[in-house]
Amino acid sequence: MKLHDGCSPSTERRLLLSVIAGSLVVSGLPKIAHGVGDDLHVKAAEKARRLSANGSKVLKLLIPKGCSENVAPVISAFNEMTGILVETTEAAVDDINTQLLLESMTGAGVHDLALPATFGLPDLVSARAIIPLTEYAKKHEPLGFREAVLYNIGDSFDDQIYGFQADGDAYLMFYNREYLENVDEQKRYEDKFGEMLSIPRTWHELDQQLAFFHRPETKQYGGLLFRTAGYLGWEWWVRFHAKGYWPLSPTLEPQINNAAGIQALEEMIQASQYLAPGAESLGLFANWERYSHGDIYCNIGWGGSQKYLNGPKSAIRGKMVYGPTPGGIVDNKLLLTPYFNWGWNYVVTTGSNVPELAYLFALFSSSSIMSTESVRQQGGYFDPFRPEHYQDTEIQRIYSQEFLSVHQDSLKNSIPDLYLANQGQYIQTLNNWLDRALSGAVTATEALNRVAEHWNIINDRSDIRLQQERWRNLRGKYPETVRNLLRDIV
Repeated sequence: MKLHDGCSPSTERRLLLSVIAGSLVVSGLPKIAHGVGDDLHVKAAEKARRLSANGSKVLKLLIPKGCSENVAPVISAFNEMTGILVETTEAAVDDINTQLLLESMTGAGVHDLALPATFGLPDLVSARAIIPLTEYAKKHEPLGFREAVLYNIGDSFDDQIYGFQADGDAYLMFYNREYLENVDEQKRYEDKFGEMLSIPRTWHELDQQLAFFHRPETKQYGGLLFRTAGYLGWEWWVRFHAKGYWPLSPTLEPQINNAAGIQALEEMIQASQYLAPGAESLGLFANWERYSHGDIYCNIGWGGSQKYLNGPKSAIRGKMVYGPTPGGIVDNKLLLTPYFNWGWNYVVTTGSNVPELAYLFALFSSSSIMSTESVRQQGGYFDPFRPEHYQDTEIQRIYSQEFLSVHQDSLKNSIPDLYLANQGQYIQTLNNWLDRALSGAVTATEALNRVAEHWNIINDRSDIRLQQERWRNLRGKYPETVRNLLRDIV
C-alpha cells in the first residue's frame, strides 16, 4: 500500500505546499556543517525522477514495526516530488534483520530497501543480502554529508559504505526526579553512605542507589533494567568496558572471562534483586509502559524510550532526570563508555532491480530536511543523529531540552557495537550464557568461560586474519578518551 495513513490532512497539505516550493521548510533549521545545503532532498528527488522516467515507479521498503510514522511524511514527499510509490511492509523490531537474511537466503526477497538494526549490517554483508553503496555515494553525496552524522561507524564495513543511519540510539539512563531530588531521601542517603544523592557516575553508585530505593513493601522499586535474554548483553557490555578492558585482544583472543568480566556479571546479578517484579519478562515496549507508572527509580533506554515516557500516556512525563550510562574508575580517572547499541539503518537489498533508485530514496530520506521531519514524529521511534536535529523546536518539545543534551553528548562519544562478521553469533552466545547466569543455572565464572570458548570456535570458523584486521580497525574507532584507558590482559 502507499503509506499515507500516518499523515493527518494538515500534514499532507503542508507537505504538498512544501513540494511546490521545492524545499521542505523546517522552522529554525540551520545550515548543516561542512557546507552541505538544505536542498539535498530536492536534488536527490530530481535525480530519482529522471532515473525512473522510463522505468520503475515503485519501490518496496521493509520497515520495523512502530516506525511507520517516521517514514510516512518522507514517503509522501518523495511521491509528490518524483511520482514514485514506496510500498512498505512491517516486521517486528526484534525480527527484521532475520527476515532480511531469510529473504536473501531463499531468494524470496521482494524488497528494494530495508531498515534493519545497525548492529546487523556485518552479517547482512556476509550473507550478501545488501549491496555496497560506496560508488553511489561518490556519485551523489555532497562533501561532508556523512561526517556531519554524529555516529556513522555502523554505516560501513570492510571499507565499504552499506547504509544510512536513520536513528541515533545511544544507551542512557532515566531517573525518577521525585525520588532523586526529594530532600528527605537525600538526607537519608547521605546519612547512610556519607555522600550526596546525585546522578550516578559509576555502576557502583547506580547499584547502591537501586538498593537504596527498592522498597517493595511500599510498592516502590529500585529499577527496571532489561532482563530479557535478547537485551542482556548490552548492559553487561557497558559494565565490562567501564572496568577498563578490551573484550578481545588485538589477535581476537576473548578477554571477557577475566576477573573484571566476572565481577561485572556478578554485580549485574546482584542488582537484579532490586528490580521491579516481572522485569525478567518485559520486552521493549512493555518495559516503557511499566516504567511510565512512576513507582520505579531508574531505567535504561534510548530516545525511543523518551518519546514514550515523555508522551501523553505517561504518568512520569516531566518527572525524569537523565544521565549517561555509568562508568568506572580506571587509573584514578572516570571512564565513561556510552554505547550505540541499536539504531535503524537504510540499506539497499541485493535482490533489488533498481538499486540506484533505491539508494536515491535512502539519500532523500537521510537528508537534513527529511531526516529532521522523520525524527520529529511523536509516534515513531527514530531519534536525533544529526546536529541540526537538536535545534529543531518540535524535536525539542517532544524530547525535552534536558534529555537532548545528554543524548547528544552520549551519541558523540559512543563506543561502537561489535561490528564483526558473525556478530549475531557472538552476541547471541553472550546473551544466552548471561541469561543462564542471571537465572542461577550457572555461576558467572562458568558462564563467561563458556562464552569465551564459543567465541574461539566462531573465530576458528572465520577468516581469522581478516577478522583480526576488522577488530583492530574497530578498536581504532573507539573514542580516544576511552582508548587511552582500555587495556589488554597480557
